[in-house]
Amino acid sequence: MQDLSYVDFSHACLKNIFFSRANLQCAKFRDVDAEGSIFHNATLHECEFTGANLRGALLAGANLQSANLQDACLVNCSFCGADLRTAHLQTADLTNANLEGANLEGANLKGAKLSNANLKNANLQRAYLRHVNLRDARLDGAKLDGANLLGAIK
Repeated sequence: MQDLSYVDFSHACLKNIFFSRANLQCAKFRDVDAEGSIFHNATLHECEFTGANLRGALLAGANLQSANLQDACLVNCSFCGADLRTAHLQTADLTNANLEGANLEGANLKGAKLSNANLKNANLQRAYLRHVNLRDARLDGAKLDGANLLGAIK
């Protein structure tokens, strides 16, 4: 497993890069172009992806606990079974994203776009979902106990 923790990749072009199982804890990916990259089962705990383009990236099984993904383009991303507890996803674009079985407990998704997203069996307990666009999102089996859905678009 590669140890790339604390590396600053900000503003880099990382399209289609293979980061599977890598330790990227606390790495910085500010404004990167990582379209189509593979972060399967990677450790991304407390990483910063502010404004990053991760369109079509594979993040299934990744640990993104407390990661900052504000304003990130996460269109068509796969987060199946990913750990996004207490992650910051304010105004992120998760259109068509697959979050089936993902753990988003306590995550902040204020103003995020989740239209047509798959949230089947996702844990959204105590998540902050104010003003979230959930149009055509699949929520069957999702846990929403204690979630704040004020102003959410369904």
